[in-house]
Amino acid sequence: MEEVPGALGTSASLALRLGQIVFSCASLFFMCLDLDFFSYTAFCYLVTVMGLVVPWSVTLVMVDAYSVFIKFLDHQKRILLVIIVGDWVLSCLSLAAASATASVTDLLLDVGRSYCPAKQCSRYQLSAAMAFLSWFLSFSSCLFNLWLLPSL
Repeated sequence: MEEVPGALGTSASLALRLGQIVFSCASLFFMCLDLDFFSYTAFCYLVTVMGLVVPWSVTLVMVDAYSVFIKFLDHQKRILLVIIVGDWVLSCLSLAAASATASVTDLLLDVGRSYCPAKQCSRYQLSAAMAFLSWFLSFSSCLFNLWLLPSL
């Protein structure tokens, strides 16, 4: 079996997962600084999706850390397929949530300051940016694991 950088059980995968955790938590942090995010469905959707990404990434960080430090991970096709599907689903949800949040924030900025003060909208924009970065890392992890799948 070949070693694919970024695939499950490598130090690059550990870095990707840690990045997912950092960006997802940052997205949650910037969105939840204000309690007005409940007013918009897109913002609630982003909080829900990032709330799903964090435990998924933490679980896979533990698997990657075990593999990197113990130097043993038995790659099984079914387990890798579940991880690929989970990453793919969460990356699609993350992209949709980040896009919806960015578009709603842009719309609120265009409508006027009465709907979204500048400080509040900048937090929403930061949250969307962090969600896009989390999506990028999740999607790249999915692609690396998909690349590993045929060699099993």
